[in-house]
Amino acid sequence: MANSSLKARIARLGPVRAVDRVASGSPAKLVLSPGVDRAGLKTVSAALELARHGIPLLKAKRALEEMIARGRAYVRLPVVKDSAALVQTLGALGIRAAIADPPAQVDVRAIRERTGLTQEQFALRFRIDLDALRNWESRRREPDPMARCMLHVIDYDPAHAEDALAAAGG
Repeated sequence: MANSSLKARIARLGPVRAVDRVASGSPAKLVLSPGVDRAGLKTVSAALELARHGIPLLKAKRALEEMIARGRAYVRLPVVKDSAALVQTLGALGIRAAIADPPAQVDVRAIRERTGLTQEQFALRFRIDLDALRNWESRRREPDPMARCMLHVIDYDPAHAEDALAAAGG
């Protein structure tokens, strides 16, 4: 009897919808947030769109649930052919999406100068090796992706970046 009950419940769900996956592309990280009109969110279509780009449908569903609950969610998609088209498609489904990669390039000198600090002060305040800072500013070396993210945070809000480092005991 329990098996027939389960069969009946599954039958009510209807046929399983096949996901037409994107054949080729590059990985991409997205940050998702609800659009202005939360009533206009098309979460089922959005989950299917995310699944088309290589993640399991359940993972897409959970990312969208997190987005609704917390206001933001991050997801890594293994196969994205056209990032701009994906962002546009998700926008039509009521979801604001943006590529969550670190900035490709960063003007370290401009960031430091906006803080009004010397190289030595900047390096001490933000726990950066002084030689690395000098190499970045003279463009002999480029900051790695993690350093670019940190520099972006410093540029956006230097006081909170400094507070976070102080709180961490670093």
